[in-house]
Amino acid sequence: MNAERMADLDAFRDMIDAAERIVVFTGAGISTESGIPDFRSPGTGLWNKIKPIEFQEFVGSDDVRQESWRRRFESKDSNWADAKPNKGHLAVAKLIAHGKATAVITQNVDNLHQDSGVPDSQVIELHGNTRYAKCLSCETRYELAELKAQYQTLGRVEPCSRCGGIVKTATISFGQAMPERAMAEAQEATNACDMFVVIGSSLVVYPAAGFPEYAKRLGAKLVIVNREPTPLDGIADLVLHEEIGPTMSYVVGVN
Repeated sequence: MNAERMADLDAFRDMIDAAERIVVFTGAGISTESGIPDFRSPGTGLWNKIKPIEFQEFVGSDDVRQESWRRRFESKDSNWADAKPNKGHLAVAKLIAHGKATAVITQNVDNLHQDSGVPDSQVIELHGNTRYAKCLSCETRYELAELKAQYQTLGRVEPCSRCGGIVKTATISFGQAMPERAMAEAQEATNACDMFVVIGSSLVVYPAAGFPEYAKRLGAKLVIVNREPTPLDGIADLVLHEEIGPTMSYVVGVN
């Protein structure tokens, strides 16, 4: 480990020590070390292998809905049930547990922050959660094990048993409106933070990527930990183009 890199890591640690209200913002990069592929990387991203289904296609066609469920229950690329939190997730959980961080704003849908020990109330999911499903009309929650059993028995997922509405995984699809409550919670957390830490996000997807910009304008320190450069590197107080797990575990102190 060279001296310049060590100096950056120590500077990051000092910034964390000095902060009182950290907001952590995570993207796909934090979960790739848990074996979950990202969606957009050239050549390797999931959307390079499978064309994403637009929200309007999903709600407009039963055939498209059943294809979506087929992908969910039959394709190995979309099932991450065995994924476990890695050292990056555990470092974030430690920041929350010690009261240094107030919230985790995440673009991920994998539930790994909750699995790492972050209370659900402190995880703000901008793109939803792939671990369960909801009726789009009455918001009745459905567990995926129940829907998978139905799919294996009937070859399809039926409409909501309560109101007849469309049942969909609780993720935000292309063309679907961002969740108002989550966006408001993310804005509130950003307003109150004195340090904003981006981990594993390319910062190209808006409106989510607007939060670190806004935090910086309000005077918060901005740190970006990502393997590749991002459009916001130029305004950050510190940028680390490093592997996330080793970096975060060193800075936060996770074995």
